[in-house]
Amino acid sequence: MSDFIAAQDRALLERHGLASFDALWALKLEAVDEPNTERGGWSTVYRLELGERAFYLKRQSNHLTRSLLHPFGEPTFAREFRNIRRYADLAIPALQAAFFAQRRLPGERRAVLLTRALDGWLELEHWLMQWSGLDGARRLAILRACGELARCLHRAGQMHGCFYPKHIFLREQDGHFEAKLIDLEKTRPLLLGQRDRIKDLEPLLRRARVWNEAEVRELLAAYLGSAGDVDTWWRLLGARQRYKEAR
Repeated sequence: MSDFIAAQDRALLERHGLASFDALWALKLEAVDEPNTERGGWSTVYRLELGERAFYLKRQSNHLTRSLLHPFGEPTFAREFRNIRRYADLAIPALQAAFFAQRRLPGERRAVLLTRALDGWLELEHWLMQWSGLDGARRLAILRACGELARCLHRAGQMHGCFYPKHIFLREQDGHFEAKLIDLEKTRPLLLGQRDRIKDLEPLLRRARVWNEAEVRELLAAYLGSAGDVDTWWRLLGARQRYKEAR
């Protein structure tokens, strides 16, 4: 995979001397969280501000994932970058990549992924924490935005794999909410039809405990469209939730 630079970000990165793997790897920044060391290597996230535009810079070393196509492993960012590009091609609202590159060194695999910051967007978790204080119109708009996002995702034949409140970002404009997804590492094609769709949606509902039945039904109505059977999906999701909780 060759180095990627988004056309709309190239000039800005070049102006700051950051249009290369080496420059982004060497950049001194304060990490926004603790390094992820679960896979034997490490992976860290930084915020990068270049004038009025902000990004998140992700760097990793020997932080690999294995698959049938990559039995010896590849950087997890390589998989996430492919999914970001796939979402863009399929018009699924999601975060956008500005730069990606990877390097092989003796005994080390490095990768850099730069994505545009979602400034002005708030994760669904933020809205759930103040749900009781929201008026009915805003609640309904959020539910519909989440349902329509899931519909767009599944109609494009993709399963997110981590469809959680912290991975759904919302932006409010004139009483309307737009929604988009982050954290695309576990995305895969929908292979099992309704079963995969239920599997993808249920974790969201399990984590959004503040939603009552009527509200979940509003989300399902937006997800299924006018021809959908909300009652059947309500029962199937409930059965899946009880199964997961029993485990």
